Amino acid sequence: MSNKPLVFERTLDAPVNAVWEAITDKDKMKQWYFDLAAFKPEKGFEFSFTVEKDNKQYVHLCKITDVIPGKKLSYTWKYKGEPGESEVTWELFPEGGKTKLVLTHAGIHSFAAANDPAFAASNFNEGWTYILGTSLPAFLEKEQVTN
Repeated sequence: MSNKPLVFERTLDAPVNAVWEAITDKDKMKQWYFDLAAFKPEKGFEFSFTVEKDNKQYVHLCKITDVIPGKKLSYTWKYKGEPGESEVTWELFPEGGKTKLVLTHAGIHSFAAANDPAFAASNFNEGWTYILGTSLPAFLEKEQVTN
């Protein structure tokens, strides 16, 4: 598997502050991302969430490594009981009333895809494509209509 990180770039039809809230407010994240018991955009904060796929539960363990309010959020991403660790970085750039979002997921190659096909890079690519191309934009659009 390639060591190259997955990088996604999207222009979202919402201002930076709305996108920042969407990626850092646990009540908003629950509507488009994952249901987190707790989340604070603070360096060192640890959070987790569980995803079920093919009758197997994957416990995601994450720790925030970098926060620049309104601009950047990074956290480690690993799985309970599994080897490997990756890092997800969200970067926001204002473009008029819109936001350019660059998401980088590095280190996916460290997961044991040979032992569990769920860790294949194609699955991460598919997941982020859906989240950034469908789920997050739909949430932001709904938020703008209600505000």
